[in-house]
Amino acid sequence: MMSSPPAKPSATSPGSRLRLSEALETLSVSSLLSGDLDDDGDGGRGEDEEGLGDLEVNPYDGLPFSSRYYALLEERQQFPIWRLRQSLLESLESHNMVLLSAPSGAGKSTQVPQWCVEYALSYEFSQGLVCCSQPCSVAAVSLALRVADEMDLSLGLEVGYRVSHDDGCTPDTLLRFVSDTLLLEEMMSDPLLHQYGVVVLDELQERTVPTDVLLGLLCDVCRQRPDNFRVVLLTHPTLAPRLATFLGPSVPHLSLDSLLSDPPTRSQEEGGEVEEGSKALKVNRVETLYRELSSGKEPVSAACHMVLDLHRRGEEGDVMVFMASAQEIEECVSILEKECVALSPQLGPLRILPLHAGLGELTQRVYGSDPEASSLRENDSSECVDGSVLGAGGPRVKRKVILTDSLAEASFSLPDIRYVIDTGLQLKTVYNPQIRANSQVLRTISKHQADMRTQRVNSHLPGLCLRLYSQSVYDDAMREAHCPGVVEENLSHLVLLLKRLDIADMGQCKFLDRPAPEALMQALEDLDYLAALDDDGNLSEVGIIMSELPLEPPLAKALIAACEYDCVDELLTIAAMLTAPSCFMTAEPSREEAAVTHWRPLMHTEGDHMTLINIYKAYMEHNQDEAWCTTNFLNHAALRLAVVIRAELLAVMQRIELPVSPPAFGCQDNCTNIKRALISGFFLKVAHDVDGSGNYLLLTHRHVAHLHPFSSYLCRQPCPDPPSWVLYHEFTISRDNCIRIASDVHPQM
Repeated sequence: MMSSPPAKPSATSPGSRLRLSEALETLSVSSLLSGDLDDDGDGGRGEDEEGLGDLEVNPYDGLPFSSRYYALLEERQQFPIWRLRQSLLESLESHNMVLLSAPSGAGKSTQVPQWCVEYALSYEFSQGLVCCSQPCSVAAVSLALRVADEMDLSLGLEVGYRVSHDDGCTPDTLLRFVSDTLLLEEMMSDPLLHQYGVVVLDELQERTVPTDVLLGLLCDVCRQRPDNFRVVLLTHPTLAPRLATFLGPSVPHLSLDSLLSDPPTRSQEEGGEVEEGSKALKVNRVETLYRELSSGKEPVSAACHMVLDLHRRGEEGDVMVFMASAQEIEECVSILEKECVALSPQLGPLRILPLHAGLGELTQRVYGSDPEASSLRENDSSECVDGSVLGAGGPRVKRKVILTDSLAEASFSLPDIRYVIDTGLQLKTVYNPQIRANSQVLRTISKHQADMRTQRVNSHLPGLCLRLYSQSVYDDAMREAHCPGVVEENLSHLVLLLKRLDIADMGQCKFLDRPAPEALMQALEDLDYLAALDDDGNLSEVGIIMSELPLEPPLAKALIAACEYDCVDELLTIAAMLTAPSCFMTAEPSREEAAVTHWRPLMHTEGDHMTLINIYKAYMEHNQDEAWCTTNFLNHAALRLAVVIRAELLAVMQRIELPVSPPAFGCQDNCTNIKRALISGFFLKVAHDVDGSGNYLLLTHRHVAHLHPFSSYLCRQPCPDPPSWVLYHEFTISRDNCIRIASDVHPQM
C-alpha cells in the first residue's frame, strides 16, 4: 500500500489499473517508511516506480480518489499525531507491541488504524485484518464513519464496525472498529485472533473491564504469535507512565509530548507536517477559571446560566458542557430550550445538542449541519432528544452547545470548541459484592478527567475552561485517576468468559489493577450456585452453554431452564426486553398520569415480567410502528433493539441445538413455568413483604426496598394488594431504593 496517498490528483492513464497490481506486489515496509511514494518518486527506481508517481486510484477498492479525499487529507496532515507516523511504522517492523500516547484531539484514534492497515497489507507483513477496539460502542460507530470517509471507502465494505447487536462488517472488511466487549467475546472462539494481523487497543485510560482484560490477554497472544501479529496500544499521556512500567522496556513507547519537548532535527524542521503539527498543539491556549457554587445551587442550573452568559457575550466559539449523567443532560436541554425563548434575536441562533451513550446513532448529529439537525428533532421528538436551533437568525448556525457526560472526555473530538464548562461530577454505578447490589454514586471526577475535559478546547481563538468547583477541590478532593472497572463492577460475566478461555486461575491473567479478592470470590460463588462450575472449578456443561449466550449469567441460566419448562419463546422475549434499555419513556411530571393511563391496558396481572411480554407482542402486532410507541409513551428505539436481540438469542439457541418450545403465553400453566425458569437464574433476587404494606426485605442482604412507582402492582386499577413474595430483576441503592421488574412468586415454586 501507499505510505501516503498522492498529494494531488493527476490524469488517469489507461494502464493505471494494471500498474496497481504490479505495484502492490513489490511494495514493502521499507518503501512505506522511506516516503518514496509520497509524491512523484525519486526518478531513479525504474519504469514501474515512475508509474506509481502517477497513481491516483485508491489501493483498497481500485477506484479513483475523490476531490473530498484530498481535502480531508490536508486536514489529516495537520493532526499532531502525524509526527509519529514514521516512528510507529518503524516500531511495528521490529516489535510486536507498541505503546503510543497522545492527548485527546491529536488524531490518534482515526489516523493510527489507517496506518496499521497500510502496514498489515504491506509486502513484508501480508497478514490478516486490522481491528480497533473501543470502550464505547457509539464511539466505534462514529470512528468507522469518519475513517471510511477519510479513506474514500464505503462503510460496511473495506471499513466497518461491529458492536453489540449491530454488525456493519463483511468477511472482507479490512479495518474493523469493534467494542472491547465483542473483541473479548471473539477470543472465546479464537483465543489467538488468527484472522487479525494488527489489533489496536484504543482509549486504555478509560479502564473498562474488557479493555483491561484484553491488555493482559493480548500480551500472551503476542508471545504465541511473535512473527505475524502486532498490537498497538493507544492511551492518553496520563496513563502512559504506568502502562510503560507494566509492559516493561521491551515495548517501545512513542509519545507526542516527548517529541514536542525535544529539539527538532533538521529533517523535522524542513518537513511541513511537523511544523503544522506543532502549531496545532500550541494554538489551543486555554485559561482555567474556578467558580465554586453557592450553597443550594444545583450544577444543572448553574451550567445553563453559564451557557447563556457566554452566549450573551456574543463572542465566537462553541460550548461543551460536562454533566454528571444522561438525566442531567436532558434536564439541561429542557432548561435551555425554555430560557432561549427570551434571548435577543440579535445574538443569533443557539443549537443545543445532547451527547451521551444512550442516544445510539443519534450521537452523529453533533457533526451535522443545522437543517439536518432541525429535521432530526422534528422526526425524533418522541425520543426526548434535541438537536434544535433556538433563537432567531439566519440559516447558518452561530453556536453549538454540546451537553455531554464522560463519553466526550476522549471520544468525539469536535472543531471550534472554545468554551468548556465542567461540573466536576459523574454518576457512577458501583457494585458491592457483599450485598450483591449496585449503588448509584454521585462523586467528583479525577484530576486526569478534569484535565482531559479542559483539553477538549479546540479552537484557533483563546479558550476558556470554567470549572464549577473550587481549586481546593481539584487539589485536595480529587484523586489522581478514576477507579478501574475491575474494582467497581460485577465480575461474574468476566469470570465466566475467562473460564471459557481455559484460564482456571484468575492469577494467570495479567491485570494492570488486580480485582478485589472478595469480588472474585463472590463471582465464583454465584457461578457455582448457577451450576456453571463443576466440582473442580471448571465450566460445567451448563456453564459452557451459558458462555455462548450474550447475556448476564442469571439471565442465561433462566433461558436454559426454560428449555425444561417449555417456555423458551416467552423467555426469549423477556431476556431481550431486559437486555435492551427500558421500553418506558421518562415522562415529564405533568404527563406521568397520562403515560400510566396508556400503559395500564398493557399491564399483566401476573407481574412486570409478563407485562414486558405484553408490550413486545403489542409492538409486533402494530408492525413496529413508531407512532404507536409515541402515543403510548414507549421507547421505539429500545423496542426495536429488543427485536434484534431476540433474533440473535434465537439464532444462538438454534446453533447450539437447544430445544425451542412454541409460544404458549396466556395460559396459567405457562405463566407459572415462566416464573419457575426465572427463579432458576434469579433465586438470589427474592424479597418478602415484611408488614403487608409493600416494605420488601431483600433476602440476600437484609435491605428494605419498595416496588417501583410504575410497577404493574401499583398502577393497575383497582390497585391489588402487594404480593407477599416477589422475584425482581434489579435493585440499585439510590434515593428511592426501588426494586424494578418484579413478579409475585411462591415458596412452593
